[in-house]
Amino acid sequence: MRSFRLALGLRSHPVHVGSGLLDQLGELALAEGLSGRCAVVTDHNVAAHYLERALQSLRQAGFQPVAISVEPGEASKSLARLEEVFDRLIDAEMDRSGAIFALGGGVVGDLAGFAAATYLRGVPLVQVPTTVLAQVDSALGGKTAVDHPRGKNLIGAFYQPRLIVADVTTLATLNEREFREGLAEVIKYGAIMDAAFIDELERIMPTLLQRRTAELEAVIHRCLAHKAYVVERDETESDLRTILNFGHTVGHALEAWAGFGRYLHGEAVAIGMNAACTLSCAYAGLAPAAAQRLRRLIEAAGLPLDLPEGWLGEDFKRAMQVDKKRADGGIRFVLLEELGKATLRRLEIDTALSGLR
Repeated sequence: MRSFRLALGLRSHPVHVGSGLLDQLGELALAEGLSGRCAVVTDHNVAAHYLERALQSLRQAGFQPVAISVEPGEASKSLARLEEVFDRLIDAEMDRSGAIFALGGGVVGDLAGFAAATYLRGVPLVQVPTTVLAQVDSALGGKTAVDHPRGKNLIGAFYQPRLIVADVTTLATLNEREFREGLAEVIKYGAIMDAAFIDELERIMPTLLQRRTAELEAVIHRCLAHKAYVVERDETESDLRTILNFGHTVGHALEAWAGFGRYLHGEAVAIGMNAACTLSCAYAGLAPAAAQRLRRLIEAAGLPLDLPEGWLGEDFKRAMQVDKKRADGGIRFVLLEELGKATLRRLEIDTALSGLR
């Protein structure tokens, strides 16, 4: 097991990455002062594989858990599903001492996290991510949210968990598409802050796709350490943390424009990173050869690069305009000066869209 502590003052908490940690969930939660009644929020797919193990571990540690399962997919990150979660928490007579465990991918983590942030004005949260995307990115940092029909993650809160437990063996049951989408966020860390990581990913991508436990543990720990460095210096995304949105400006707009669910988040981010490479060459000085290198790595991960036909129109433009990264009538894009070095550039939306044609 590889562990470190995210240093955020009173909101500091441990992060554990390893194999078989799901069976230690109860003990790890007890070590953080949690006990008693709790809720495990998950989705139906994850529940079929891992819910009973999580419940058993919690019961053996003396917890009294209740399970709350939602439909898998981005559609469950909604106010309607949030209300259902609240109903179940109230039915279970959960009080402010009862923790919520988010067992699943990014959708479950966001939904359960926002429920924890708002139920009774805040109850303890434990993130138990079961996808690559959630393990390397969304579980750490305290971002919680649900979607609005007009934009992704528009309703949310920063709310730090008490504990993060990433069991890499849960990645074995992901289908190929779900596994590969998480690699977009892995590649992102190399692009924005660790050029040497790009070198390593080029070398190990074939074996990483084989889901070897040791390599997964090392890669996930490295990504989380990078994100921790950023979050510790900018918890609420006022400055440095914005670089973590590389590829997300176009990616989020694509998800909203296409209808949530057509593209997996990582697929949209991969396309967004390709778009950001194009803009980086035009407006941030990125060498075309470096852009091509990053594109080849995205392709090696089995991820898409190109925006779909018909994307350039008023609907896509509106989707970008409701994004959280608006600034003074333009959009703040995270671009690359070189591999491993990100910068912010404010571009007029028409300028950006013209550059992506």
